[in-house]
Amino acid sequence: MMRIVVGQGSCGLAAGAAQVYGALEANRKAEDVFSIEITGCIGMCYLEPIVDIYEGETLAKRLVRVSEKDGERIVNAVRAGEFSSLADIEISEEDKSFLELQTRIALRNCGIIDPDKIEAYEAHGGYSAIRKVLGSMSPEAVIEEIKTSGLAGRGGAGFPTWFKWNAARASAGDKKYLICNADEGDPGAFMDRAVIESDPHTLIEGMLIGAYAIGASEMVVYVRAEYPLAIKRLEKAIAAATEKGYLGSNIMGSDFSCTMRIKAGAGAFVCGEETALIESLEGKRGMPRLKPPFPAQKGYNDLPSNINNVETFANVAWIINNGGEAFAAMGTENSKGTKVFALTGKINRGGLVEVPMGKTLRHVIYDIGGGIRGGKEFKAVQMGGPSGGCIPAELLDTVIDYKCLGATGAIMGSGGMVVMDEGTCMVNMARFFLDFTAKESCGKCIHCRIGTKRMLEVLTRITEGEGREGDIELLTELCLGIKDGALCGLGQTAPNPVLTAIKYFREEFEAHINDKKCPAGECAALKQYAIDKEKCVGCSLCSRNCPVGAISGKVKEYFVIDSDKCIKCGKCASVCRFGAVKVG
Repeated sequence: MMRIVVGQGSCGLAAGAAQVYGALEANRKAEDVFSIEITGCIGMCYLEPIVDIYEGETLAKRLVRVSEKDGERIVNAVRAGEFSSLADIEISEEDKSFLELQTRIALRNCGIIDPDKIEAYEAHGGYSAIRKVLGSMSPEAVIEEIKTSGLAGRGGAGFPTWFKWNAARASAGDKKYLICNADEGDPGAFMDRAVIESDPHTLIEGMLIGAYAIGASEMVVYVRAEYPLAIKRLEKAIAAATEKGYLGSNIMGSDFSCTMRIKAGAGAFVCGEETALIESLEGKRGMPRLKPPFPAQKGYNDLPSNINNVETFANVAWIINNGGEAFAAMGTENSKGTKVFALTGKINRGGLVEVPMGKTLRHVIYDIGGGIRGGKEFKAVQMGGPSGGCIPAELLDTVIDYKCLGATGAIMGSGGMVVMDEGTCMVNMARFFLDFTAKESCGKCIHCRIGTKRMLEVLTRITEGEGREGDIELLTELCLGIKDGALCGLGQTAPNPVLTAIKYFREEFEAHINDKKCPAGECAALKQYAIDKEKCVGCSLCSRNCPVGAISGKVKEYFVIDSDKCIKCGKCASVCRFGAVKVG
């Protein structure tokens, strides 16, 4: 039977997928034998809304950037079984490479199955891994398989998953907890959200296997409240899994019993740190605890707890079904398996990318991402969000693994990959991330609370043309002090964007401070506006649109800008039709 499947992740819905679905349904007739279904995000966010046409389970056509007005002709084409009329919205061969160059394990079902139907997950092998575990594997055997796989935590630290599981299992306690950290707070990161929205049962099954391994009877997913669709679909999945006997008492007739619930967090970035997350779960203000004791010994409610993020759990069922050696065969000596990245910024093809460890940044940004938007030059990529750092063009062939990325001064992080072009000011970029971390600091330790604020003040001065001699050295000193003295990972890594920006783009800082110029032309306070007399035709459009009367001249001759009055709003440059306004 023919099936029309509409992508309805957050990206698709934001682009109008719900309206497309409505138009398809409105044009369907009672006698039509095809179905109209939904799926999650397949990762090609830049092409949304996406409509896939299947013949049974075989993809026949993929339609992209579909609009509501396309509904009728899509239905007519499916009804007739002839698709030539859809050529203008069919995916190009070039865009097909976005998915063809990936290796999808954590994202294996995303954009393929209906996230609201447990039967769709089961039809793709869902819950076979937990059945295998309960039928033939001891908890120790499960942990050994995860150890063989080399799976490291995908939340940022890259700590061996098996070690955390083993530590929690070895801890004494009648009750233990397994917690999923879905508090995805990095600017530009949306991997965990997409997995929960598109394949919630993969998370449930992975967590069940983890709970069995450590001996936990209760599972909690800590997800930020800003992810309403993810929460809605996970709630539905938990209810369906409970009804089918995958959650609750004596799962699949075994002695293993386990429940799952959701905790919606208020969106504090610091709650991505596991002990701060635990504090929030307990109803307290999200602030890190001193370690030791570690959560494996004394976590949620002072009981042994294990915390991993969504992507980590999304790999577990695949590893159990395919074997740890199959997962370990991908990647590098120090970093096994695949990694999901949220590719954003000044990139042609933005979206979710999953590749084996060991691929290069160039491969992801150019081969998969299609290079820089507008044909501009690549300048840097920000890895790891506010906790990460900037990797410049000369290091574009850096291998993606924990060790190689760490050597650049950046980190893998949870998987944010923000691409910047020649028009990005690296000083302003560093200020942007410091503004984020200063606001998100919980305030518990002085180094983070005061230090990030002082750094932000210095960076703001520099971008406003008030930089002073010695500011670079002051920033470096503050960075090192904060890294050494901060209590948790937020403070310890907050200086990374600044340190890497200074390391690789020091000349930009010097230009801002010494020459009072922004080489990228991005810092408004350092822009200078002037009118080229040779190009000016005297139309007066710039003068009439200047909000402060800083432009004067004679009609049909030429106009000039009074730099003392100019507030650098850029209105004159935006309205000039002759390219006469120069910005320097």
